[in-house]
Amino acid sequence: MNKTDEKDQAVHLPPVYNNAQKHAVFPNVSQDEKARFNFLTALQQHLASTVELGNKAAFDKRVKPQSLARTGRDFKTPEEVGEAMSQDLYYQMWCALQRSAQEMIQQAGRSVVLRQIENLVEKVKQYNAQRPETLSLDPSLAIPHYLTRVDHQCMPGGYHTEYIADDVTNAAVEEITGSLEIGKGSGLLSDGKGYAVVDWLKKNYPDFKPKRILDIGCGIGNNTLPLAVGYPEAEVVGIDASAVALRYAHARATALKTPNVRFVQANAETLPVDNGSFDWVQSTMFLHTTSASAINAVVRETYRVLTSGGLMLHLCPAPYPPGTSLFEQFMGNWETFNNNEPFLGVVHKMDQVEWMKSAGFLERNLLQFGLSVASNNDNKSQSLVDHSYGHGVLTTQNAFGAWKE
Repeated sequence: MNKTDEKDQAVHLPPVYNNAQKHAVFPNVSQDEKARFNFLTALQQHLASTVELGNKAAFDKRVKPQSLARTGRDFKTPEEVGEAMSQDLYYQMWCALQRSAQEMIQQAGRSVVLRQIENLVEKVKQYNAQRPETLSLDPSLAIPHYLTRVDHQCMPGGYHTEYIADDVTNAAVEEITGSLEIGKGSGLLSDGKGYAVVDWLKKNYPDFKPKRILDIGCGIGNNTLPLAVGYPEAEVVGIDASAVALRYAHARATALKTPNVRFVQANAETLPVDNGSFDWVQSTMFLHTTSASAINAVVRETYRVLTSGGLMLHLCPAPYPPGTSLFEQFMGNWETFNNNEPFLGVVHKMDQVEWMKSAGFLERNLLQFGLSVASNNDNKSQSLVDHSYGHGVLTTQNAFGAWKE
């Protein structure tokens, strides 16, 4: 291998897991476990950058011509493309590898967490005891059906299932597996999206000084804390239906010394807050884990709780732009059927402008734009990079929202 080859390979290899940033409640990871994560990260990158490209060749050279010869017409829907592609051996190979890689990532993270879960639970409890007034859990809360009917992203039990008292298993697994994404522009603590939102707002609306910020569907708080760091004078509230996630999120925030944030267990469809009580309501990759009726309820609730002049902003998978081919739509829907994200394909087809208008926002106040993601938190302002999300057509994170008059 010559020096040029070495340089090219160094540029394109994903960063090793050893470089992932840690905090005090981050699970301990052994050297062998790091090696396993490095393999899985490299495998995912290889599947996405090399193997996946063969699907288009298979479609153009075999699947489409064979279908035309058999039916005498072109495909009419992404579903027809999917039915034909599912018979192709190359696509079957890639699909099996992609699904297996996702399952291996979950298994790898789970094995790390479960071998130390008792210690993790105790550590989380110790940190949460330092600030008990900023964590509110509701044992009587009914978990929404769209979270209980499927194990999202192949995580066994989903984000909400509790196996032991004061459990944080699946939250810690989410942290571990999120750290495998550091090579994909998600930030050193899986918080790149949150920092990108703050960076964009400060550049485009420097006079916006929110006093209260609500982050709905906050999960483990990885994209909540950047809001609190970026606006240290604001009170930030993260809500989620999962007590598992909130216990971990709160301990995480305490360990990272972020005092202006608190966490509340609640359903985003019926927010337990007063009318006009927040200046900014935010969500990050949350809406596509819900349902059509839930999204409509969330947007209406967001309008209700926003103050006059307040901002609603969501990072969410984008609708397919005009001209998106049926093949690209089929590939973009892969995770809908193969990564346990059943509403993702619906989100791709929904009219986000109508969501906002139906809640009461005026069309002249709507926002919709592509947001690049901060990949290196040490240099937030200059480190925004394009980030390919999913399989095929999305080149940046889709952001949409509105200002309330």
